[in-house]
Amino acid sequence: MQGWTRKNGQLVTELAQQEAAVVRGLVSQIRDMLAGRSDEAPQDELAELTGIRTGSSEPPQDRVLGRLLPDFYRTDPDTGETDEEEPGAAGALRSLHEPELLDAKIGAADQVLQTCPQDGGRVKLTADQADNWLTSLNDVRLALGTALDISEEMPESLPEDDPRSEHLGVYHWLTWVQDSLVSALVE
Repeated sequence: MQGWTRKNGQLVTELAQQEAAVVRGLVSQIRDMLAGRSDEAPQDELAELTGIRTGSSEPPQDRVLGRLLPDFYRTDPDTGETDEEEPGAAGALRSLHEPELLDAKIGAADQVLQTCPQDGGRVKLTADQADNWLTSLNDVRLALGTALDISEEMPESLPEDDPRSEHLGVYHWLTWVQDSLVSALVE
């Protein structure tokens, strides 16, 4: 991949077959995780009558999914204090907004899967499609970063015998792809 460029109002790049397979595979995995969470949402009779969907009031137990769907309030890891003003507010906000968030993330992933050629090749995106790519690439990077325990202290590369080494390379490549797309968008 040479990086994204802007041509005739579209964002364009060329993906090798292996690059397209990595993007499609990782985006598909994230999409499936998010769809699974959506499918687990409690069925609410009132929601069925009013058309207002609700989601789970509990955060995901899986730490990767928890990173993709964080709480609306933060807890200080040192003191345990939260910025939640009323007990239960985080669960209520999650229940109200998570279905919409899941729909947006799943829709973005679907857009990437529709516009990323299976066997590699030229990719042409509108600005809206590029936004969906950025959303999905960010989700993939968040998931990988969480799974690999990436932190500011982590070195740029790991020893070859570290099982995270290859995955860290993919993380860095996805960061570059995302940065290249952002740069092309703001040209």
